[in-house]
Amino acid sequence: MPDKAPTLTLNDGRSMPQLGFGTYQIEDADVTQAVSMAVEAGYRLIDTAAIYRNEKGVGRALEAHDDIWLTTKIWNDQQGHRESLAAFDKCLGRLGRDSVDLLLIHWPCADKGNYVDTWQAFIELRDAGKAKSIGVSNFMPDNLERIVRETGVTPALNQIELHPSFQQKELRRLHEEMGIVTQSWSPLGQGDGLKQETITRIAEDTGQSPAAIIIRWHMQHGLAVIPKASSKSHIEDNFTATSFTLDEQQMAAIDALDSPDGRIGPDPARFC
Repeated sequence: MPDKAPTLTLNDGRSMPQLGFGTYQIEDADVTQAVSMAVEAGYRLIDTAAIYRNEKGVGRALEAHDDIWLTTKIWNDQQGHRESLAAFDKCLGRLGRDSVDLLLIHWPCADKGNYVDTWQAFIELRDAGKAKSIGVSNFMPDNLERIVRETGVTPALNQIELHPSFQQKELRRLHEEMGIVTQSWSPLGQGDGLKQETITRIAEDTGQSPAAIIIRWHMQHGLAVIPKASSKSHIEDNFTATSFTLDEQQMAAIDALDSPDGRIGPDPARFC
């Protein structure tokens, strides 16, 4: 069995694997095999969501693995106090679990005004032991500050779009001030980052793959990261990011790829 990936300590005191396996856009029929391969490769964190429609398959893969960190998320139309509690019970049913390690609000949907009530329900789920840690995804500074101000509970984690072309440095600084772990979704820039000349040059210099270089960059910045892969070779290759280190010049070269218009996913201020 491969060594475990490094861990990060959340603000609730729990230790979470830094490198995880993302399952976005993996069909339920295929996700069981993909997750099983990821666990075999050494991943100890699996990320899913209600909207991915693959929680059943993820649950099947993890039936014999109660030591794997499991994250899921409540979708936008399930927000609200009563609504999110009911939605989460359905998540647990699909996953075949009585609890998850981390539960996230998937998007703030600020215009609907339900995310504070949803967060209050999450606090109750945490206190009941059904969601061992709670956090958010795609939250902006004003969203984070509001839920803390109105509930007194700071999210353990904010999962946001983050890759070399869109590094979210200001939001990461706020996370650090608030004690929130940053977790990167679309960490490879949906594959675009693999073609960057800077990345390919560093890959050639180190003998590592472009994907492993980018994942390692995330990890050395203290970011949690959840790359998705479907093939056994890519799943294993991504995990090699735990086995080498980039030097300061290589890190700085990747840092320089940041672009203000590098976002490739929806804008959280408008998406719901």
